[in-house]
Amino acid sequence: MANEDQNPKKEKISLEKKILQHPTAINIFVDGYDDIFSDFDARQYEVRALSDDFLLEAKKASHEKQPTDLELVFFVPSKERNANHEKIIRSRLSKHFKKHFQQLKETRKNVTKKGYALLAVGVIIMFITSYILFYNHEKDFFLNFFVVLLEPAGWFLFWEGSNMIFFGSKKETPDLEFYGKMSGCKISFESY
Repeated sequence: MANEDQNPKKEKISLEKKILQHPTAINIFVDGYDDIFSDFDARQYEVRALSDDFLLEAKKASHEKQPTDLELVFFVPSKERNANHEKIIRSRLSKHFKKHFQQLKETRKNVTKKGYALLAVGVIIMFITSYILFYNHEKDFFLNFFVVLLEPAGWFLFWEGSNMIFFGSKKETPDLEFYGKMSGCKISFESY
């Protein structure tokens, strides 16, 4: 009986030592490699969709981690370990994180460019409206109607462009930070 009581303690200490060996790591415990991937996707690991649960847990765990020396460590039961699967999974995760990081950077860049374009068009419309008002001393109905149309359009484009530049481009920041951290992290597997 005494040996049985010491065994779980020994395993627990061993596991704690393994966790402490990776102080900057995101430690994920899985029952098998399938826990990393979607249950609804039966394809091979090379192309299989990642589990939303895994991504959510990784996001939560990475929140307070610094991107330097970040490591993603999967603790897998020793009887489930397979070096070939681990190599494929490492490659798949690395590609996934890098792909999404690049996509989010591109999305932010496009939103910012569109915002600047709208802002510029808004300023041009306001300039045209001001020009018409300044130099039109005649009481021309159609010209006044045109000014009434241009004024709100100019302000709308100005404010919408400003909104996209200052707030729209920041909407993806949490995901961008997560994928930025994960795109450069080391991925390893440990037994438990």
